[in-house]
Order: sequence, then structure tokens, then C-alpha cells
Amino acid sequence: MYRRIRDLREDSDLTQMQMAQALNCSQQVYSNYELGQRDIPTDILIKMAKFHDVSVDYLIGLTDNRKINK
Repeated sequence: MYRRIRDLREDSDLTQMQMAQALNCSQQVYSNYELGQRDIPTDILIKMAKFHDVSVDYLIGLTDNRKINK
């Protein structure tokens, strides 16, 4: 999961600081999310999914499909 969120950020050419600002947290907290040193709260996972236009299931590794199946 942590690699996936880093890859999404890098694919969008964003810095950790830019992602942290989008998620309303500090760069250090966001860095800890990417490194797996801090659990990601559900509300932050939802914000990340919406930001990157992917499903939460994709973020947490339950599926390899990026989009929500409707």
C-alpha cells in the first residue's frame, strides 16, 4: 500500500509537501504514511483516493483496478 501511494504521488509529479498540503497535514506526517511508519486514517485514505481519482480498495491493495466499478 505504501509503495502505491508514493507511486501515485510521483506519477502526478508532486512533492511530499504538495501532497501534505492537499491532505491538510504536515510533510513529516505524509512522509510517515509513505514509509509505513504511521497508520493512515480512513478520512485521509478517502482524500487520497479522491485526489488521485482511484478507489480506496486500490490504495490499500485489495484490487489492481484503479477505478471504482460501477
